[in-house]
Amino acid sequence: MQFDARKKTLNPSAYLALVEALTAIFWNKKPFQTYVRAMLKDHSELLPRLDFTATKREVSGQLVDLLRANEARYLDLTVALMLDIAAMETFPNLTSQVDADAMVSKAKAAVAELKRWTAKQREVMTEHEEHAAIIAQSAKKAQDGRVFAQAHDDLMQRFLMMHSDSNPHKRGTEFEGFINELFALYDLEPRASYVMEHEQIDGAFAFDTDHYVLEAKWWKEAIGRRELDVFKANIERKGKNTLGLYISMNGFTTDAVAVYSFSTPFITMDGPDFMAVLERRIRLDELIRRKKRHASETGHCSLPVTEILSEMD
Repeated sequence: MQFDARKKTLNPSAYLALVEALTAIFWNKKPFQTYVRAMLKDHSELLPRLDFTATKREVSGQLVDLLRANEARYLDLTVALMLDIAAMETFPNLTSQVDADAMVSKAKAAVAELKRWTAKQREVMTEHEEHAAIIAQSAKKAQDGRVFAQAHDDLMQRFLMMHSDSNPHKRGTEFEGFINELFALYDLEPRASYVMEHEQIDGAFAFDTDHYVLEAKWWKEAIGRRELDVFKANIERKGKNTLGLYISMNGFTTDAVAVYSFSTPFITMDGPDFMAVLERRIRLDELIRRKKRHASETGHCSLPVTEILSEMD
């Protein structure tokens, strides 16, 4: 049967094929009536409108007229009825009749014609379902994008509020939660701060099959060489495959960066990096990926986001 996926209408010839097949597959009224009632079990409101004292063809016509008159409501029923009949290969009620061969031949021809329409139905329905799936997927991506953007906006507002907070201890506590939420937004599997026997690590996360330990500071002054040396030692105790990310909102001293400009087990992020991510000029995962690649190629712990953005333009 031909099916218009946009208007959800069946070709009139498909309905005619249904009438012919429904009439031909039974000879006696009783099995015919039993079959029709079974197929309409979920739509019993149709049964009182069928005159089962009439001929099978007349009842079949009445049923199809009802289905066509309210096609949107009964489309699923119509398609189920058509597909069920089109799948029939044997006709027990006909084979018990005197002129069984002729009856079965006629029934097979009617079912074959209905099957021809149902084959077209399946093709168009498949195309329709695939198209609907694409639309649904696009809608989900759009929705996910809106949720992602809203989460970014919320984090940006929190970031700006932390900037204006005059209480360093409170800001530090909030900064830890902020980092965890931002990293979770990018599926980086962040872990909150944890304490080991001889050291405290601010956190950890996973990215591109690598595991990172993370240190985050929002000090008034820039982070110096002593803090980076301690961080390097902590990373090295974790194993050769462990990397590090040191976050300092107010950056790093020149001498500290110079020491780790030829060989480094960690990368660094600062305030401008966070602003670029929160303003969605660059994704956090892309920023980390580029910084890691730069460190692997040059041994330098630092790569300003401005250089990355200029390369992307």
